[in-house]
Amino acid sequence: MSYLINENYVRYECTCGCLMPISRLYFCRHCLKIRCGYCVCHEVDSHYCSNCMEHLSSAEAKVKKNRCNTCFDCPNCFHTLSVRATTRHAEDGSTKAPTKHYYLSCFFCRWTTRDVGIPEQTVASGNWPIKENPHAEKLSSFLEYYKLVAVREKSQREKKTFGPHRRGYTSITDKFGLTSMIARKRAGLPSLPLGGKDMSPKSLPLIKPCEAVEDIKPLPEEFFTSAPDLTKVTTIAQRHSNPMLQPEKTSDLHPQLRQFYIKCSQRCRSCEHNVSKPEYNPGSVKFKIRNAAYYHMPEVRIMTCEPLQSGHTSEIIIKVVNPTQHMTTLQFSPYQKLNEDDNQDLTLSQIRKPICNVVSNTDIDLPSSSIILPKLDDAAEYAEASDTQHFQDDPKVVVWRRGNKAAIKFTITPDKSLEKGTEVIFSFSLEYSYINTMATLESKQPQRSELQANVFVNPGQIVGNTNDD
Repeated sequence: MSYLINENYVRYECTCGCLMPISRLYFCRHCLKIRCGYCVCHEVDSHYCSNCMEHLSSAEAKVKKNRCNTCFDCPNCFHTLSVRATTRHAEDGSTKAPTKHYYLSCFFCRWTTRDVGIPEQTVASGNWPIKENPHAEKLSSFLEYYKLVAVREKSQREKKTFGPHRRGYTSITDKFGLTSMIARKRAGLPSLPLGGKDMSPKSLPLIKPCEAVEDIKPLPEEFFTSAPDLTKVTTIAQRHSNPMLQPEKTSDLHPQLRQFYIKCSQRCRSCEHNVSKPEYNPGSVKFKIRNAAYYHMPEVRIMTCEPLQSGHTSEIIIKVVNPTQHMTTLQFSPYQKLNEDDNQDLTLSQIRKPICNVVSNTDIDLPSSSIILPKLDDAAEYAEASDTQHFQDDPKVVVWRRGNKAAIKFTITPDKSLEKGTEVIFSFSLEYSYINTMATLESKQPQRSELQANVFVNPGQIVGNTNDD
């Protein structure tokens, strides 16, 4: 599992030129090309709360300001707060039944709403008090002002684009009732506002501009004389979690409403087909469409590698896995740049994509013969080690084979100019056969295609050179 944690060992080149591990790539079954996170459109399907699993649409989440109204986060450690109950008896000694009171508590850092003096509630799902922003009224006035400015600028642009043409057809003005408007204009009276709103600059609300303060309040003497108690001062993360208030002391911390999470689907930018689409239910981890790259193209892993020395030949064994349900044929060739003919019909903004800037500094001796990998068989994992299929493999190239996996030996030679500690990188093109089982309008039968993927491998660093021997 170490190769899954460190993803920089083996990287694939996307069609846009980015180098990504296979776990972060998609495969479009319509374009038959590799897509990364920059080559797909991200669409928000739904919003949901990870605590109460409430899911709602984007419009409803916008009304609720992207926060859940029933769940709270701990302002101290940012974990979810839980509701705890306590029983209280009557203080006057009467025979009334004891009542339950509820408060919020964090099971991780033991922070409670009692620490900051928030009153307890008599209902578990009661209306917990939320500290409002003291500048909310001022911000709302700014928002209304700029909304009116945006509407006025939009109407001015529409007037310039769709301006009326001056024509001397008085009959048309009489026909559509425009005579009164012309009369008002000749008399020097203002025109009637459209839509019941006056968009003139004088109608905009007045906003008091901000002024710089010359006299700054001096710091108290305790700031210089007494040592600060860091347990009572909030951290930067705690202040940034509530940017509207930004409390300076821990006694001013208040629970915050929990933010919504999203379920996002990815769509190919070229053919506009979905490559990933999750289930709408927030409690489900399944996908309706999941065209990840490790489901459709061979996966390359590093098994063993000899110590790397500059100018010295080393052997490396790479394991290739076939994840598909069909047999595939592998062919290794030197690194080849992707076909640039696909960018001829693209616009300038689409051509401005990241390109591969990684340069190989190692020579590799690739096998000339093709290698066949059987299809994925789940039952073969629990079967005996003996395989019923026999392949005419070169023992110097294929050193191990089991099921849909094969270990292939390569010889690499780092450049002589590499110094000790330099990262070794070599690349090659992997050509493989792919059978697309998706039915199309042209053909409903599975189509066989020969695809190519550029692979960059980083086996390690230079440990020495030949002159040190």
